[in-house]
Amino acid sequence: MNKQTLTLCAFLPFAASAAKFSVTSKPFGKVDGKPVALYTLTNESGAKVSITNYGGTVTSIIVPDKDGKMGDVVLGFDTVAEYVEKSPYFGCITGRYANRIAKGKFTLDGKEYSVATNNDPNHLHGGLKGFDKQIWKARVGNMGDNPNLTLTYTSPDGEEGYPGTLNNSVTYTWTQDNALRIRYKSTTDKPTILNLTNHSYFNLAGEGSETNLQHRIKINAEHYNPIDATSIPTGIAPVEGTPFDFRKSTQIGKRIDEENEQLKNGIGYDHNFILKEADDGKMVTAAVVTEPTSGRILTVRTTEPGIQFYTGNFLDDLKGKGGKNYAHRSAFCLESQTFPDSPNQKEFPSPVLRPGETYSQITIYHLGLKKNLKKKKAQTQTERKK
Repeated sequence: MNKQTLTLCAFLPFAASAAKFSVTSKPFGKVDGKPVALYTLTNESGAKVSITNYGGTVTSIIVPDKDGKMGDVVLGFDTVAEYVEKSPYFGCITGRYANRIAKGKFTLDGKEYSVATNNDPNHLHGGLKGFDKQIWKARVGNMGDNPNLTLTYTSPDGEEGYPGTLNNSVTYTWTQDNALRIRYKSTTDKPTILNLTNHSYFNLAGEGSETNLQHRIKINAEHYNPIDATSIPTGIAPVEGTPFDFRKSTQIGKRIDEENEQLKNGIGYDHNFILKEADDGKMVTAAVVTEPTSGRILTVRTTEPGIQFYTGNFLDDLKGKGGKNYAHRSAFCLESQTFPDSPNQKEFPSPVLRPGETYSQITIYHLGLKKNLKKKKAQTQTERKK
C-alpha cells in the first residue's frame, strides 16, 4: 500500500480565504494477514488526530499547549502489532456492549443469552474479539471545512454471543477548533443490545507524563452507580458527601486514596456517573478537565445518559509510543455510555435496539486552552501605560 494523501479545501461563508485541511493515510501493519491503515486528519492550524481502522482506534491527538507547543495527549503505541498484543483498550471503539454485563448473561424478549466472561466473572467491552479487534472499512471525506473519516463494520448474527446482524457506522470529524466529534449509527435485523463508546486514555500534560493526579475535573452529575467487588453496579446513589462529588472542579488526586469501599481503599475511580439533564438524546456537557502546566482543557459533550470516569488504575509501567513509560494513574478515560449492566437492571436506561430503529449517539472531545489571566493582566497594564 502506497502512502496516499487527500487534501481538500472548503470555503467558509464571509471568510476572506479558504480554510485548509488534509486527510492522509499510510500503512500501519497487518492483522491476521490483512493490511491496516493509519489515517491522519489535520486542520488549518496544524493540530491533528490519527486513527487506525483496526478497532477504530484513536492513536494520537496532537494539539498546542498554552505556549503554542504541540503535544500528543492520548496514550497509544507505534505499531498495530502492539495494539494487538498488549493494548488495554487504548483509544478504541468498544462494543457490542461497552463496559460490563454481570456474569456474562442477559435476557431479551424471554430468551437468555450468554456472552464471554473475559473480565472474570463478568463480560467486558464486547468479549474476546469485540469491535476493538475488528478491521473496519474506511472512507475519508469532510463536513464543510472539517476533515472526517467514516468507518463501517457489519457484525454477524451470533458474533460473541449477541443476537442480530448489526450494521455499524462511526464517523470521526476533526474540527478547525480542535474538537474530535464522534458519531455512531447502527441498525439491526433482530432485537439486540448495544452500547458503544470510545476508550481514549488522556493526559493533557502529554502522553508519557508521570501522573494524572494534578488534573482538575468537573463532572455534570449529582448521582453515580456504586459497584460491587466485581465492578457491577448495585444501584444509584447521590455524589454529595462522597469522594465522587465532582460538581465543582476538583483535583483528581484530592480524594482518590481515601479509605472508601467504592474506591477499593485507594485503587481509584472506575465508575459510571449519571449525567444531569441528559434526556432522550439531548447533547449535554458531561465533564471539563483542566491541566495546570499545559493550560489545556478537555470538554466532553455527549448525547449519552452516562459517562465512565476511569483513572488508569491498572496501568503498570507499560511501554508506549517512543518507548515512553505509561505508569499507574498516568492517564484517565471519560467513556460516554448507557449504564453498565443495563440489560440486567430494569431501572437503568434500556440498551435494546430493535429492527426498524437506529442507534445514534454523538460524543465530542474538545481540546481547548485555559486563558492565561496573568499574561492578560500584564498586557492590559502595558496597554494602559501606553
